Amino acid sequence: MHKIMFVCHGNICRSPMAEFVLKDMVKKRGISEQFLIASSATSREEIGNPVHRGTKKKLSEYNISTDNKVAVQFTKEDYHHYDYIIVMDSYNIINLMHIVGEDAAGKIYKLLDFADGGDIADPWYTGNFDDTYRDVAKGCEGLLKHLGL
Repeated sequence: MHKIMFVCHGNICRSPMAEFVLKDMVKKRGISEQFLIASSATSREEIGNPVHRGTKKKLSEYNISTDNKVAVQFTKEDYHHYDYIIVMDSYNIINLMHIVGEDAAGKIYKLLDFADGGDIADPWYTGNFDDTYRDVAKGCEGLLKHLGL
C-alpha cells in the first residue's frame, strides 16, 4: 500500500486539492485499494475549517468532491505512518521540520519534484486556482509515474 500525505500551510487550498485529485486519479485507474491518501497543514490557523471555496469550485469542474474534509494539522506520528510526505513549496518544508525535527527516512518531497520541479503557488494569495490545479494535476501524474503506476 502507498501511504501518501499531502501538506501545505493551512490544509484548505493546495493539499486538499492534491489529496482529492490523486484520489480521483487512482479511482479512475481502478487502483484505489493500493492507496491511503490524506492531507494536513503545518499551521493551526485553519484547523476545523472546510476546504476553501476556490478549491471546491475548481474541483467541482472535474466532478471531484471534497465533502466532509476539514483542515487538520500534521503530527510527528503522521511522519512515521506515511511513506511519502509531499509538500507544496519550500516554505512548507521549513515548517514541517519544526514538527518532525528531521527527515531521517527521506520521506519529504515537494509535489513538483515528481514533475518539472519548483513550488506550487498558493491560491490563497494569488487567487489563481486554475494554475494551482494544473500544477497539482501534473505533480500527481508524475507521482503515479514515479510509483510505476
